[in-house]
Formats: sequence, structure tokens, C-alpha cells
Amino acid sequence: MMFAELEKVMDYSCDGDNFLESLGQNVTGKKSSSGVEKTGNYLKRLYGFDMNYHPFKAFRYFWKLADSKDKTLLAFVYAINHDDLLAESIQVLHVIKPGEKVGIELFEEVIEKYHPNQYSANTRKSMAQNIASSWKQAGFIEGKVKNIRRQPEISFRVACFAFLMAYLKGDRGDFIWNSIGVKALCLYESKLRELAIECAKRDLMQYQYAGSVTAIAFNNLLNKIGIDAI
Repeated sequence: MMFAELEKVMDYSCDGDNFLESLGQNVTGKKSSSGVEKTGNYLKRLYGFDMNYHPFKAFRYFWKLADSKDKTLLAFVYAINHDDLLAESIQVLHVIKPGEKVGIELFEEVIEKYHPNQYSANTRKSMAQNIASSWKQAGFIEGKVKNIRRQPEISFRVACFAFLMAYLKGDRGDFIWNSIGVKALCLYESKLRELAIECAKRDLMQYQYAGSVTAIAFNNLLNKIGIDAI
């Protein structure tokens, strides 16, 4: 997820939308030209920084509203919507209860499950460690030696961004609860609905649930962000 580097780029560039320019100016503070290039390429691959791309435009909007804790989770939700390996790892967190150990080998097993015989043992372990690091940065795993499952507090802003990401990808109604970014929050549906109600009260979304039918829309929010109604 590289949150520390992303934060520097976003905080430097949000007002002027000069994201790619900031990467060239090495706002991430890398010590070598190869480090600058490697970091820039990875950040561009994962986050894009394209203001013509609706999900990133929404990400920038929420970033400017968020506090530091929310920003980490916003970045995680965005990243997991754009990184298949990270998305595939959701099942690991869903089967481990808070307080239990999260072994790196569990992430390795998932990688092998979806990509059989594609990576060497060393590469697979390195990838698994990077995936675990992303979950750790987002607050779902804690500890330097023993990785312990935690459940971070999910604010209405983070939940709304996750719902909106699903909506922008074409999900509607109850399908939103099963979208990648929403599942990554590791919350029960009842809690997701509570957060949706809170978002609706704050005019971030329109939410109705009656007769087992869920209706979700973002007309006002899309207008504020500058995205044509979808």
C-alpha cells in the first residue's frame, strides 16, 4: 500500500492536482534516483493519480475531508479495489477472529491457490509479507513479531467511500455489501447498514431499505465531487 509515500504525494498535490509532478520532484524523499523511479512507478500503478478517472477523483475528495486515521483506511480501500493479490487475501482476515494470530503462511496459501506454480517460494513469501503489511498499515493486523488480528474502527466517511467505490464500479443495492472494498472493512451487514444510515443523515448518500429491497444512490455527493450522475 505504501501509505507513508502516498500521504506525502497527496498532501503535497491535493490543492494543485499536480500528483505526477510531485513524484518527479521526489516529495517521497527517496535517497537515490532508482528509489525515486521505483516508488513513483509503483504508486502510479496502484493509485493512478488521474483526475479523469472517477474513483481517483472520489479518493481525492474524501482525502481532503479525512483525518489521519481515516486516510490510512481510505488508501487501503482504494488499493484493494485495484490490486488483485490484495483483494484475494480478504478471505484470510474473514476467517480469523480479532485477537487471533495471522500467520504469513496463510497469505502464501491464498497466493498459491489463485496463482498455482507461478511464483517461487521466496517470491511468494515476499508477496505475502507485503500483503500482510498493507493489512497492518490499515489497522487490521498488529504486532512486529506476532501478527494479531484487530478490527479498526470504521468511520462513516470510510464506509461511504467504500460504498461509493462499489457504486462507481457498477454495483447497486445489496450487491454493494459484497463488493471488494466493502468486504475489506470486515463488518457485519447490520453494521454496514448502520453506517449507511449515518451517511444518509449527513447527506453523503441516499439510502433506503424496505421489504428486503435496498436502494443506494449518491446524486448529491457525485455533484459535489464533480462526477456526472451515473
